[in-house]
Amino acid sequence: MERIQYIEKIRKFNRDYANVLGKIDQDIYNQPFPLTEARVITELHFTKGTTATEVREKLGIDRGYMSRILQKFEDDNIIAKKRSSNDQRQYSLYLTNNGEEIYNGLVENANQGVEKMIESISQPELSNLITSMENIESIFSNENPAQSNVSIRSFRAGDVGYVAHLHGILYDKTYKFGPKFEYYVMKGLAEFMINNDGGELWVVEVNGKIVGSIAITKSNDTVAQLRWFVLDENYQGLGIGKKLMETAINFCHNQGYQHVFLWTVSILETARYLYKKYNFTLTEEKSNDEWTGTKLIEERWDLDLSKVKSFD
Repeated sequence: MERIQYIEKIRKFNRDYANVLGKIDQDIYNQPFPLTEARVITELHFTKGTTATEVREKLGIDRGYMSRILQKFEDDNIIAKKRSSNDQRQYSLYLTNNGEEIYNGLVENANQGVEKMIESISQPELSNLITSMENIESIFSNENPAQSNVSIRSFRAGDVGYVAHLHGILYDKTYKFGPKFEYYVMKGLAEFMINNDGGELWVVEVNGKIVGSIAITKSNDTVAQLRWFVLDENYQGLGIGKKLMETAINFCHNQGYQHVFLWTVSILETARYLYKKYNFTLTEEKSNDEWTGTKLIEERWDLDLSKVKSFD
């Protein structure tokens, strides 16, 4: 897609939903306060001790209007001012007990309003809506995955179930795999938990959230199998798959394996590209009509570990 098309789609989204979201704000938050005043109260609740300048700049409020709001709030015993210790020209702002009660009332009204708004939305649609909102928020915030803390660690209690969950969600949502595939994944993971001699399972976390995994299991004394390589699509393209692959290959070298293989399906183009990059070779194909109800091509890929060095 050309860049101008991305820009036009973003502008269309903004046009379509600015009115919707603006109406939500007006309907929910202006009882009994106007929207801007309600936003100021909310900001003061979450950022105790902030200054008028900080609130005004964050919310984009005119200086004169901000001054009138604060004067009204002070007269109505909604806020209290304390001279800032960092700048004697500034005052730190706090909600009074009365202000906190008003904030709680705004929250109750807001919750009732949102509940009414979403009452006709199905649970799957609601889950999809929230995920989309979180993705947009993440991309436009400092929590963008590209700027986040990424760590890879060996699995511990509770992780294996989450690895199965990641497979089930990803392959159902993106590729329409059915419950038989999820059973296949869970069966293998259960067997691994009973006997993982010569193998290891790693999970990758972004800011403490598990977003992917990879594993090595022992086939025989010289041959290993790479399994359960999965990554949340929201975190693809950030080099995480590369880090997982190198973690697994390093482990194979350290264990003295001479060969490693894996099974995948032909429709997983991103994964297949990575396997080629690390010198895996396609060695076998077979059909599979159990997981999606349509014909899939399963592929075996093999790697002679003497052709790949360990990674620092």
